[in-house]
Amino acid sequence: MLVAIDVGNTNIVMGVYKNRERLFHFRVATSAEKSRDEYGLMFIQLLNHRGVTKADIEGVIISSVVPPVMYSLERAVKDYLGKTPIVVTNEMDLGMDILYENPKEVGADRLVNAVAVLKRYAPPAIVVDFGTATTYCAINEKGQYMGGAISPGIKISVEALFSRTAKLPRIELTPTERIIGRSTVESMQAGVLHGYAGQVDYIVGLMKHEMGCPEAKVIATGGLATMISREAKSIDVIDGMLTLDGLLEIYEMQKGKTK
Repeated sequence: MLVAIDVGNTNIVMGVYKNRERLFHFRVATSAEKSRDEYGLMFIQLLNHRGVTKADIEGVIISSVVPPVMYSLERAVKDYLGKTPIVVTNEMDLGMDILYENPKEVGADRLVNAVAVLKRYAPPAIVVDFGTATTYCAINEKGQYMGGAISPGIKISVEALFSRTAKLPRIELTPTERIIGRSTVESMQAGVLHGYAGQVDYIVGLMKHEMGCPEAKVIATGGLATMISREAKSIDVIDGMLTLDGLLEIYEMQKGKTK
């Protein structure tokens, strides 16, 4: 079995694969305060809960955008799962050209998503990842990673409304039936949800124009992809497990090179 771990600023998502089939996944909070032992025990408990033992694990691959977590996390994998993890970096041969001016600046999660798209969808494509930040990544018809755009994530914006204004409350993100809210909470929900849907459609439209690929497939991933996709007209596919599936593809690519 393969354990794929995607470390984001807010959550760590861990998926378990057997013969390329994703069996299940877990989502836990990211914390730089957790020790090697805390992460290790948590992983063992989660895996054992699903009947997976240390002996079942063939390999582990990690993608991370949170460097402070990595020392404890890598040690936890080695000590508790008995494997030296493959850690995705932009120095790997991922089977695609990276057209960024400085490829080292591209986040591992964005590269993993691009690999997943190339393996599972036909380019050209645009990936919209609704994480702590919302990222837009363009892959052209040649399968090259062109770059993209980054904006504040939805939850960051909602939290800023609450923390930086005197009278606006903290709200739960839920869909609204109308854009003209009839309460403060409904007005905030409408502004955030429809505002982000509009942002998605506008940025995707600009990217398609700049790419010269109006037919580019738009794939949404991340925790809030489903909610925003109900309003954003430009999204073609919702693939919540895109990053984990990309880690599977990269693991198999790297394993093949070491044989």
